[in-house]
Amino acid sequence: MTHAQTPDVSPRPSACPGLWRIVAARDGGICRIKLPGGLLLAGQAEAVAEAAERFAGGVIEATNRGNLQIRGIQADHNGLVEHLLAAGLGPREAAGDDVRNLMLSPLAGVDPEQLFDVRPLATQVLAMLESTPRLHQLSAKFAVQLDGGEGLAMLEHPHDLWLSAMQLDQQPWLAFGLAGCPADGQVLGAVPLAQGLALVRAVLERFLDLATPEQSRMRQLLETCSPTAFVEGLGLDIRQDADVLGWRRKPSAGDWLGPLAQQQGMALGVAPPLGRLTPAMLRGLARQAREAGDGSLRLSPWQGLVLTHFNAERIEQAQAELTALGMLCTPREPLAQVTACTGSSGCAKGQADTKADAARVAARLHAKAPGSVHLSGCPRSCAVAHVAPATLLARAPGRYDLYLRDVRTPGFGRLRASDLTPEEAGAMLDLPTEHLDD
Repeated sequence: MTHAQTPDVSPRPSACPGLWRIVAARDGGICRIKLPGGLLLAGQAEAVAEAAERFAGGVIEATNRGNLQIRGIQADHNGLVEHLLAAGLGPREAAGDDVRNLMLSPLAGVDPEQLFDVRPLATQVLAMLESTPRLHQLSAKFAVQLDGGEGLAMLEHPHDLWLSAMQLDQQPWLAFGLAGCPADGQVLGAVPLAQGLALVRAVLERFLDLATPEQSRMRQLLETCSPTAFVEGLGLDIRQDADVLGWRRKPSAGDWLGPLAQQQGMALGVAPPLGRLTPAMLRGLARQAREAGDGSLRLSPWQGLVLTHFNAERIEQAQAELTALGMLCTPREPLAQVTACTGSSGCAKGQADTKADAARVAARLHAKAPGSVHLSGCPRSCAVAHVAPATLLARAPGRYDLYLRDVRTPGFGRLRASDLTPEEAGAMLDLPTEHLDD
């Protein structure tokens, strides 16, 4: 089998891991499994658990774009890839795998607040990305979001193209924007839902028509081509009246841990501590999905998982069993309030062991919102795609600078304190917000 050594075919090569591109890190190779809309079947979850044990060190991570990755991969790359392919976890063409970057709500299709089910369109978009050779020229980082108006949705992650459900004249439409996110992105126009696939194709092809090889992301292209000029060249009938350009996405509920309402029945949101799953955790989740759910898991952009169509009478028992495996099942747990990058234990750029330090920070927290504190080993902030309310940026082993998100300040926000230990940072972050802002 030679496919695993297939070189980048894109003029915009990436160092990002993929199914076929196993990237070296301090703790071994990393393989990223891009899931279709975050969907993982129970049997596939068991295959990932087995792969992590057979071919790596047993560390599995949930990513912030609804995917999985295996860390610590040893020499048998081909064996790992074939094992995952046999479970239906990717295409046989490396280039077709790289560009499958489409994010949905983990409750897409079943969320009680959604305007319509975006999954049929998502299936069409993913098929187009995977099977269209020209689109394989896109960077492995180029990303699309398809938002159906769900109450449970990540609206802050920036995407090269985002589409959000809206109603116009009692008909389903898609508002869209470039190089931003539904929470605060500029709406550039809208098309009927039936034109959604044509819009995505037109945007991607126009990007490739205009972008230089050095311009791998939409934000880079928009530095030389205005959004207005870009949209004018799409060749589609784009609606741009006041009802469209003045539209704003309503906020997401934001509650993603614990019991979740569906249109019919319940779902259960859980998360591995600091995004890291063990094979035992993944097998336990697969068993719960089979016995009390619909046999599937949905990865969430909060580094968690959602078990859909879950038997409401089994939720408390499932939470107890998953808690015993080490999973987080309620937003009240201190570790649910913290995220962290790989840190120095697995990344050469990390200035501190962020995973270990995050546990020390969490030990001082009591009432913060889930995911409100992020520890980053370097300025790249790999483990979150948007600026967290509070960021601890490592400056040396066990030492951090604290930033508070501020829309008036670029980057991580406003510097609040410097050279803190994890314990000092945790104690400061546990203060009421008004004291933090002093």
